[in-house]
Amino acid sequence: MPEEVLFKSESNQSREEIASYFRKVADNLESGDPINLKAGSESVTLNPPVRPTFEVKAEREGPAGNMTERSIEFELEWDENDGGEGSNSGQLEIE
Repeated sequence: MPEEVLFKSESNQSREEIASYFRKVADNLESGDPINLKAGSESVTLNPPVRPTFEVKAEREGPAGNMTERSIEFELEWDENDGGEGSNSGQLEIE
């Protein structure tokens, strides 16, 4: 499926700075406010529906035999043309 990147930002940040971004997104999700992303001259405003699909993925990456890079990806996904009911593949737990 083709993809159009509307916004991208990547930088090294402290855990505290990253947590602050997550808190702001969480606050906006909880209150129903739009999520505004801005970096330099780039910006986008997104309005997730009441029930978007929430994907969490942990990965190990790198060249064969030397997969030393780890990542955690958090993704909200929804179709702009439907109600955003999403699917359910089991209850997520984060401890």
